[in-house]
Amino acid sequence: MSSETTRRPLVATPERKVLELHGTARVVQCTHCEERSGMDEALERVAAGEADPACRECGGILKSATVMFDQGLDPEVLTEAVTVARACQVFLAVGTSLQVQPAASLAGMAAESGARLIIVNAGPTPYDALADAVVREPIGTALPALLERIAAEGG
Repeated sequence: MSSETTRRPLVATPERKVLELHGTARVVQCTHCEERSGMDEALERVAAGEADPACRECGGILKSATVMFDQGLDPEVLTEAVTVARACQVFLAVGTSLQVQPAASLAGMAAESGARLIIVNAGPTPYDALADAVVREPIGTALPALLERIAAEGG
Protein backbone atom coordinates (compact mmCIF):
# COMPACT_ATOMS: atom_id res chain seq x y z
CA MET A 1 0.00 0.00 0.00
CA SER A 2 2.96 2.24 -0.46
CA SER A 3 3.20 5.00 -3.01
CA GLU A 4 4.08 4.00 -6.55
CA THR A 5 7.46 5.46 -7.33
CA THR A 6 7.77 4.59 -10.98
CA ARG A 7 5.99 6.09 -13.95
CA ARG A 8 4.95 2.67 -15.28
CA PRO A 9 1.21 1.92 -15.29
CA LEU A 10 -0.06 -0.78 -12.97
CA VAL A 11 -0.37 -3.40 -15.70
CA ALA A 12 -3.33 -5.78 -15.52
CA THR A 13 -4.37 -4.52 -12.10
CA PRO A 14 -7.95 -3.31 -11.79
CA GLU A 15 -7.95 0.17 -10.21
CA ARG A 16 -10.33 -0.97 -7.46
CA LYS A 17 -7.72 -3.47 -6.28
CA VAL A 18 -5.03 -0.87 -5.61
CA LEU A 19 -5.39 1.48 -2.65
CA GLU A 20 -2.70 4.12 -2.81
CA LEU A 21 -2.72 4.83 0.90
CA HIS A 22 0.34 7.06 0.68
CA GLY A 23 -0.63 8.60 -2.64
CA THR A 24 1.01 8.27 -6.01
CA ALA A 25 4.01 9.70 -7.80
CA ARG A 26 2.20 9.29 -11.13
CA VAL A 27 0.19 12.45 -10.35
CA VAL A 28 1.14 15.99 -9.31
CA GLN A 29 -1.02 18.10 -7.03
CA CYS A 30 -1.02 21.82 -6.40
CA THR A 31 -0.15 22.69 -2.80
CA HIS A 32 -2.54 25.66 -2.96
CA CYS A 33 -5.72 24.70 -4.85
CA GLU A 34 -5.16 20.90 -4.83
CA GLU A 35 -5.71 20.64 -8.61
CA ARG A 36 -4.31 17.33 -9.89
CA SER A 37 -2.73 16.41 -13.21
CA GLY A 38 -0.41 13.76 -14.60
CA MET A 39 3.23 13.60 -13.59
CA ASP A 40 4.07 12.91 -17.24
CA GLU A 41 2.62 16.31 -18.21
CA ALA A 42 4.67 18.10 -15.55
CA LEU A 43 7.85 16.29 -16.65
CA GLU A 44 7.14 17.19 -20.29
CA ARG A 45 6.92 20.83 -19.23
CA VAL A 46 10.32 20.54 -17.52
CA ALA A 47 11.78 18.87 -20.62
CA ALA A 48 10.40 21.76 -22.70
CA GLY A 49 12.34 24.26 -20.59
CA GLU A 50 10.09 25.16 -17.63
CA ALA A 51 12.41 24.94 -14.63
CA ASP A 52 9.58 24.66 -12.09
CA PRO A 53 6.15 24.24 -13.69
CA ALA A 54 3.39 26.05 -11.80
CA CYS A 55 -0.20 24.93 -11.40
CA ARG A 56 -2.16 25.81 -14.53
CA GLU A 57 -5.20 26.74 -12.43
CA CYS A 58 -3.77 29.07 -9.78
CA GLY A 59 0.01 29.31 -10.33
CA GLY A 60 0.71 27.38 -7.12
CA ILE A 61 3.52 24.94 -6.43
CA LEU A 62 3.19 21.41 -7.82
CA LYS A 63 4.39 18.36 -5.92
CA SER A 64 3.92 14.65 -6.36
CA ALA A 65 0.56 13.52 -4.99
CA THR A 66 2.25 11.51 -2.27
CA VAL A 67 1.69 11.91 1.46
CA MET A 68 4.63 13.59 3.13
CA PHE A 69 5.53 13.40 6.82
CA ASP A 70 3.09 15.39 8.96
CA GLN A 71 0.40 15.16 6.26
CA GLY A 72 -2.69 13.13 7.04
CA LEU A 73 -3.79 10.19 4.93
CA ASP A 74 -6.88 10.54 2.76
CA PRO A 75 -9.64 9.47 5.19
CA GLU A 76 -11.70 7.77 2.47
CA VAL A 77 -8.75 5.67 1.29
CA LEU A 78 -7.80 4.82 4.89
CA THR A 79 -11.38 3.74 5.69
CA GLU A 80 -11.42 1.53 2.61
CA ALA A 81 -8.03 0.06 3.56
CA VAL A 82 -9.32 -0.80 7.05
CA THR A 83 -12.39 -2.47 5.53
CA VAL A 84 -10.25 -4.51 3.14
CA ALA A 85 -7.75 -5.46 5.88
CA ARG A 86 -10.56 -6.76 8.08
CA ALA A 87 -12.10 -8.77 5.23
CA CYS A 88 -9.07 -10.20 3.42
CA GLN A 89 -7.91 -13.81 3.52
CA VAL A 90 -4.21 -13.05 3.02
CA PHE A 91 -2.39 -9.84 3.95
CA LEU A 92 1.09 -9.31 2.51
CA ALA A 93 3.32 -6.71 4.16
CA VAL A 94 6.26 -6.31 1.78
CA GLY A 95 9.32 -4.15 2.33
CA THR A 96 8.00 -2.29 5.35
CA SER A 97 9.15 -2.01 8.94
CA LEU A 98 5.48 -1.70 9.99
CA GLN A 99 6.46 1.15 12.32
CA VAL A 100 4.49 4.13 10.98
CA GLN A 101 0.86 4.44 12.01
CA PRO A 102 -1.90 4.22 10.98
CA ALA A 103 -0.80 2.16 7.97
CA ALA A 104 1.20 -0.29 10.10
CA SER A 105 -1.89 -1.24 12.13
CA LEU A 106 -3.56 -2.67 9.02
CA ALA A 107 -1.38 -5.80 9.35
CA GLY A 108 -2.62 -6.36 12.90
CA MET A 109 -6.24 -5.72 11.92
CA ALA A 110 -5.99 -8.31 9.16
CA ALA A 111 -4.41 -10.92 11.43
CA GLU A 112 -6.93 -10.30 14.22
CA SER A 113 -9.73 -10.74 11.69
CA GLY A 114 -8.42 -14.16 10.63
CA ALA A 115 -6.27 -13.35 7.61
CA ARG A 116 -2.99 -15.12 6.96
CA LEU A 117 -0.39 -12.43 7.63
CA ILE A 118 2.79 -12.78 5.61
CA ILE A 119 5.65 -10.34 6.18
CA VAL A 120 8.49 -9.99 3.69
CA ASN A 121 11.09 -7.62 5.12
CA ALA A 122 14.83 -7.55 5.70
CA GLY A 123 14.49 -6.77 9.41
CA PRO A 124 12.11 -7.52 12.26
CA THR A 125 8.76 -5.77 12.64
CA PRO A 126 6.41 -5.32 15.60
CA TYR A 127 3.95 -7.68 13.88
CA ASP A 128 6.28 -10.65 13.33
CA ALA A 129 4.75 -12.55 16.28
CA LEU A 130 1.28 -12.30 14.67
CA ALA A 131 2.52 -13.43 11.26
CA ASP A 132 1.85 -16.84 9.75
CA ALA A 133 5.11 -16.45 7.85
CA VAL A 134 8.06 -14.07 8.05
CA VAL A 135 10.38 -14.03 5.05
CA ARG A 136 13.82 -12.43 5.26
CA GLU A 137 14.86 -13.07 1.64
CA PRO A 138 15.25 -10.26 -0.91
CA ILE A 139 11.84 -9.09 -2.14
CA GLY A 140 12.68 -9.75 -5.80
CA THR A 141 13.35 -13.39 -4.98
CA ALA A 142 10.77 -14.01 -2.28
CA LEU A 143 7.70 -12.28 -3.67
CA PRO A 144 7.29 -14.13 -7.01
CA ALA A 145 7.69 -17.50 -5.27
CA LEU A 146 5.35 -16.49 -2.48
CA LEU A 147 2.63 -15.27 -4.83
CA GLU A 148 2.88 -18.44 -6.88
CA ARG A 149 2.49 -20.54 -3.73
CA ILE A 150 -0.51 -18.51 -2.51
CA ALA A 151 -2.19 -18.83 -5.93
CA ALA A 152 -1.57 -22.61 -5.95
CA GLU A 153 -3.16 -22.89 -2.51
CA GLY A 154 -6.22 -20.96 -3.68
CA GLY A 155 -5.64 -17.72 -1.81
